[in-house]
Amino acid sequence: MTLALPDDVREEILAHAREGAPEEVCGILAGRRDGDDAEVLARHPAANAAADPRTRYEIAAREQLELLEAIDEAGREVVGFYHSHPRGPAEPSATDAAEATWPGRSYVIAVPGESGGGEADDPTPSALRSWRWTGERFVAEDVRSTEASDPDA
Repeated sequence: MTLALPDDVREEILAHAREGAPEEVCGILAGRRDGDDAEVLARHPAANAAADPRTRYEIAAREQLELLEAIDEAGREVVGFYHSHPRGPAEPSATDAAEATWPGRSYVIAVPGESGGGEADDPTPSALRSWRWTGERFVAEDVRSTEASDPDA
């Protein structure tokens, strides 16, 4: 299982996470799927509508429907979702597992880090990992960097 993630989309997700901290941020990943592999072509950020956005994320039903329609109209499909864990770790929580509803899709978790640069003197560098939801549990998947996202996505 591999998620192909363009470098610019990766940086946009981490920037969104930094901007939203200390609250969690979220969004939908659009692209195409081919068996166990998925390719992200665009991200669609969403407002975090959770009652406690510091520890949970939720996309409001109306906004989710609008984003799903936009993805469909662009000829793409939902390949996954992303959200942040402002204080780490870049792995699913028990709440993430309890709330996951899209089997076979990727769930990217971003940790923004303190400065976001990941420099050697940064005590908490940025991190981004992806997990595939099986319908019962999360399984770590490889994230492959690609050069650029689709400008038409």
